[in-house]
Amino acid sequence: MRAMKLILAPMEGLADFWVRQTLTDHGDYDWCVSEFVRVSGELLPPRVFYRWCPELRRGARTRSGTPVHLQLLGSDPVCVADNAVRAVSLGAPAIDLNFGCPAKTVNRHRGGAVLLDEPALVYQVTRAVRDAVPATIPVSVKMRLGNEDDGLATENAQAVEAAGAAWLTVHGRTKRQGYRPPAYWDRIGLLRQAVSLPVIANGEIWRPEDAWRCRQESGCQDLMLGRGAVADPLLVDRLRGRQAGDWASVLPVLVTFIDDVDGSGTDAQVAGRIKQWLSYLRRRWPEAAMLLEQVKRLTVPGQIRAVLEQARQAA
Repeated sequence: MRAMKLILAPMEGLADFWVRQTLTDHGDYDWCVSEFVRVSGELLPPRVFYRWCPELRRGARTRSGTPVHLQLLGSDPVCVADNAVRAVSLGAPAIDLNFGCPAKTVNRHRGGAVLLDEPALVYQVTRAVRDAVPATIPVSVKMRLGNEDDGLATENAQAVEAAGAAWLTVHGRTKRQGYRPPAYWDRIGLLRQAVSLPVIANGEIWRPEDAWRCRQESGCQDLMLGRGAVADPLLVDRLRGRQAGDWASVLPVLVTFIDDVDGSGTDAQVAGRIKQWLSYLRRRWPEAAMLLEQVKRLTVPGQIRAVLEQARQAA
């Protein structure tokens, strides 16, 4: 049996270039997926692709060499296909299509999870991209179980397969269910049985025991990790069966992130990003809650880094 593949999920506003770089520095991912590039009626200039996927400038790989697949979101088959061609011309090694975003601003403009109400359109967008890019470039799809409910889940999965997608990633909740636990891994399993293309399971994987249950209930061999990977940067090592370490092993990850992200925005913006990550870490590490309390009023990244360095020396 081949090794389990572990993929870092696209997460708008969370897993940006800096987070992808840090997590893949410290975790052995098979690939990661960019935040979505939104396509709406025009062929986007290269600068837009570079904004959401700066890794395109260095061979579409993170600093550690992890491949980065580029994700597109849109509902016009021709326009999405044209932008896929441009992304490939800029170096994207694979194109992922977003039919799962639950954001209201996206859904109002006929993007993301609302397209799951129209399996025929899901097919058309996927087929248009598959026909437009070279056969050597994989085209994949990420979807939820549905929009308001999961009544069309099988039709959508079969539409993706018929359109020629190389694999399908399924987040085990509908748009209406948002991110509220649980994720319905057994429903992913029903979709896996309805298609012959590889299916990757996603949703509510925070700890190794979640991963093993997800694999058992879904029957999927491969997993996509999202918020759980941010809450525990060592999760990938745990799933690989390696000695993952403790809180003292997490602090260097945060320090690396601060060093990388400092200067990418205003001090307040960068400080907010650091606190955002600490907030996620609280789910797995009680020590993160204490650190967040110490730095919550600081707005200069260097000051936050000094507090983390103190904690690192004391750990």
